[in-house]
Formats: sequence, structure tokens, C-alpha cells
Amino acid sequence: MFEKFQFSENQIQQYYKSALRDFKIARSSDVPEVIFRFCYDSLIKLAISFCAVNGLRVKARQGHHWELIQKLADYLKDKEIEILVNEMRGKKNWDLYGGGAIISEKEAREYVVFAKSIFKKAEDYLHKRFSKQLKLS
Repeated sequence: MFEKFQFSENQIQQYYKSALRDFKIARSSDVPEVIFRFCYDSLIKLAISFCAVNGLRVKARQGHHWELIQKLADYLKDKEIEILVNEMRGKKNWDLYGGGAIISEKEAREYVVFAKSIFKKAEDYLHKRFSKQLKLS
């Protein structure tokens, strides 16, 4: 699912900025489905940036989002990420393939709070380990 790859600093920054951009869209929206989808996408993109920082490139295959979720949880040493983002993945898939999922406003806001906590952990991780290599601010 993953292969070793040396990403440039610019590539890693672009992945991370894309994750932040999607999370900003989630936080600024009033539409629960938009909040949900952009929260999910931001966390997947965050996982991609973490893999890039650690010299791994994901191959787009069946189940690659699940593998990315697991990697993010491993890097941040937080199994709750694996549980909750996988729950989000299931809802996203149900929405796409199962006739639609209903996301309440309360649920959407809970996802934002959860994602915000993950981005905080991610920022701490990246600054501690890679602040000399990356300009993340």
C-alpha cells in the first residue's frame, strides 16, 4: 500500500496546506454535509502529509484511506483517530454508495472539534520532529 519515497519540502508543505485549507472550509461552513465531508478530506490529506514527512507515498488502491487513517493514528499514538475517522469513512461510503447519509448539525460540529484536536496534535508532532526541515507556519 505504501512505498518509500523522498518528498521535497515544497511537496510536503503543499500536502499540509491542502489539509489546512479543507479544514478551514469545514470550520467556516454552515451546511452539515459540507462540514462533514471537508473534515474527513482534511484528515485524509493530513495523513498523506504525515506519510510524506516520514518518506512514504500511498498507492491509490482499494482500502488506501483505511491504511492512511491507521498510519495517522500510529504516528500520533492515538487509537481514537483510527476509530472515529474510520466511522467517518463508513458514513462517507454510505453517503456515496448506500443512498445517502444524514449528518446532523450537532454531529458536524463534533467532527470539527475532533478534527481540531487532531490538527493540534499534528502541529505539535511536526514542529517537534521537523521544524528545521519544514516551514509550517
